Amino acid sequence: MTISRRAAAAITTAFLLALLVAGCALLPGIGAGGLLHPTRTSTHRSAPAGCREETLQGRDVTLTAWRCLATPPARGTIVYLHGIADNRGSAEGTIARFLPRGFNVIAYDSRAHGASGGDACTYGFFEKDDLRRVLLTAEPGPIVLIGTSLGAAVALQAAADEPRVSAVVAAETFSDLRTVASERAPWFFSKGRIARAFELAEAQAHFQVDAVSPEKAASRIRIPVLLIHGAADVETPPAHSERVYRALQGPKRLVIVPDAGHNGSVNADVWKQIEVWIEDVLSNPRRG
Repeated sequence: MTISRRAAAAITTAFLLALLVAGCALLPGIGAGGLLHPTRTSTHRSAPAGCREETLQGRDVTLTAWRCLATPPARGTIVYLHGIADNRGSAEGTIARFLPRGFNVIAYDSRAHGASGGDACTYGFFEKDDLRRVLLTAEPGPIVLIGTSLGAAVALQAAADEPRVSAVVAAETFSDLRTVASERAPWFFSKGRIARAFELAEAQAHFQVDAVSPEKAASRIRIPVLLIHGAADVETPPAHSERVYRALQGPKRLVIVPDAGHNGSVNADVWKQIEVWIEDVLSNPRRG
């Protein structure tokens, strides 16, 4: 029996529609997986001069870290927190700047990143507890958190309830997970599919999406905070840092960097501002 061209076309169309429907049904699961499991990249560099590699215990994971010790007596500790799909290797510039200035530096791979344990990234829900445990291993003295993107969000959420933190430098933070993830979702993710993706992510990683909010945490932060954001950031628009800035209750400063995109706001000139700001707030915490 010969199938007419019209019938063949109808069968092909029906088949493609079936694939499309099946694909749409899978989208929430794909979205949840993308949210929880960012690309894992590990640094292949040895520990920088003055640093040693060690393991630290997080909430329920082992974290791979570099601990860098300044010539004693140290003036304090810088804790560096990397961004999404990154690792402690991006701390090399921070180490090179602050170790000679007399600061110890701790940099570690966040859970589900680099060589650290953990299967799911929860954007601060569990990461802030990991950070609190890391801070217990720091030497006595002031502690300054320096975070970029994901790391900035973790730093802010931890600083809200961690009395050992003296100041925070947060570059390109998001204001809350639901907003930034929805903004970044591809156009073919409807509101319903995005909502279902969040539900699946919560069930798989045992966390609450709406609890991940640097903006809410900011209302409990009284220590000095320096926020930095690129004016041309389309991945996490500067409105995110602006919302966090408005919520902060202590000394604060917001630097919007012209023409800078995501992961591009901390340039040489901004680094100079960071160094001056840290010196200033550690000598006079009422400033920001």
